[in-house]
Parts: sequence; structure tokens; C-alpha cells
Amino acid sequence: MMNQKEIQDLIKFVAKSGVTEVEIEEKDFKITIKAEVKRIKEEQTVYVQQPMMQSMPQAPAPAPAPAPAPVAAPAPEAAPKVEETSNLITVKSPMIGTFYRSPSPDKPVYVEVGSTIKKGDTLCIIEAMKLFNEIESEVTGKIVKVLIDDATPVEYDQPLFLVDPS
Repeated sequence: MMNQKEIQDLIKFVAKSGVTEVEIEEKDFKITIKAEVKRIKEEQTVYVQQPMMQSMPQAPAPAPAPAPAPVAAPAPEAAPKVEETSNLITVKSPMIGTFYRSPSPDKPVYVEVGSTIKKGDTLCIIEAMKLFNEIESEVTGKIVKVLIDDATPVEYDQPLFLVDPS
């Protein structure tokens, strides 16, 4: 029988390889994984394009200024953000799926900004192929930022939370 880690690895493989269906059958165990690759990619494309559209209206505002000025303005803004987050740990998605902050719509979220977490605490759920996977913290610290909206598609290795380990 496969353990949860092996199932998650198989889901990752199916999602990355473009295979649409995998079926494994042993004596007392059967698992079928069907991927909706096109649907997931379309949703992610919409999600990725949306921030680009938001940043484009900001660029025309400083456009009347000389070209070097707009280029120079974002660079200093980006540098302090890197410095601020340099001590933070990024919790990333271990799989492709849909991100949920709570176990069900009528239940409270697992963690909020400011929540203190310990290694092994549940941070969120990622639904992949009708399997609900609790994502546990691998660090101890405080949640500084939640990077994903509830019920949003996520990609493998996509940042979900920023944690201050101090």
C-alpha cells in the first residue's frame, strides 16, 4: 500500500509529465489519478496575468518622466523588500492543487497573520485530484504574511506563507 508521501509524489509526477491518467492496482489497493491539465493551466494563466495588468497601469503614471527615472524607482522599492524578508522563511506548496485556508467554509482558518506556529502545525489544505492534503509547518515561528487567497489554484513550489523564525 502506498503512503501519503508516495501518493503526493505520484500526483506531482502526473501533473508535471502531462499524462492525463495513471492507474495503479495492487492486491488490496487501487488508485486512479486523472489530471485536468488544461483546466489547471488556464486558471493559473489567468491568475498570473492579473497582477501584470495591475502593474501596467502603474507604469504609465511615471511614463511622462524620463525613461531612467521609472526604471530607477522600482529598484529601490524591491531592494528593501528583499532586506525585510531576508530573515523570513517561505513556506511553499508541495504540490499543484487548490489552496484552502480552513478545513471547511464554516470553520475558522488554520493560521492568520501573527499566528505563532510550531513544526507539525497544520497551515492550510491543498486539494489535489479530490484528495485534501493538510500542509504542515516544517518550521517554528510567526506567520508574517499569507501570500495566497483562499480557494485559489497553486502551482508546485509556489510560495504560500512567510514565517518569521525568531
